[in-house]
Amino acid sequence: MGTYEQQRKFLKSNFNDFKNIKTDKMKGMPQPEENKYYPSNAMLIKLPAVKADILKKRDIYECIKDRRSTRLYSEESISLDELSFLLWATQGITGKNKSGGITFRTVPCSGATHSFETYLFIMNVTGLEKGLYRYLPAEHKLLLLLVLEDVDNRLDAITLDQPFVPHFAKKACVTFAWSTTPYRSEWKYDITAHKKILIDIGHVCQNLYLAGEALAMGVCAIGIYDQEAVDYLFQLDGENEFVIYLAAVGRQKSM
Repeated sequence: MGTYEQQRKFLKSNFNDFKNIKTDKMKGMPQPEENKYYPSNAMLIKLPAVKADILKKRDIYECIKDRRSTRLYSEESISLDELSFLLWATQGITGKNKSGGITFRTVPCSGATHSFETYLFIMNVTGLEKGLYRYLPAEHKLLLLLVLEDVDNRLDAITLDQPFVPHFAKKACVTFAWSTTPYRSEWKYDITAHKKILIDIGHVCQNLYLAGEALAMGVCAIGIYDQEAVDYLFQLDGENEFVIYLAAVGRQKSM
């Protein structure tokens, strides 16, 4: 893992150390695909159009002021309309550049490289079976990966023995699991891509917190998990694509 000094150097912007590196983009290599392949016979679920009338709070000041990590959830489900809004808020496409080669999303991303995929543990969403899903931003649809009745137990195992996780993860309606495909960013930034990836995923999760607050939902980010287990569950190779962050979402429990 390296020493503290090595890890701290990683956090610094030592551009001069890398300014002479020729990236794959500079070498004329083709840009990696922004959208991950899925089979033509995959089960797709169309998400409702995103609309503001489902919001409980529209004041950004109130959302920022009231945002907290919430670990106590009720048994109430969330709707497909609400899930649609959360997915749009975290990775939704809002436009393209003039050439159509770069997409603009609801979160900042270094060089519009968009290295992330959004996977979901669905536990309690009206109209969806329990199981594993992937979000397709270009189509604003869900891809069903696996129906899994014990999805909450699988999530408990993946999040290890953190004392607070089993309680809230079992009651969460959905848990987001974001993966990264590093080469999408490495193509443009080479060795400096990895810091940018970590910065960008912070933008994504913060949008989830604020979108959850706008819907009067609770959100809690999870940074400790079994890497091999979660990658295996979503059938990721753990090298070219792997999970880097999780966050649970549920109805806030009245105190």
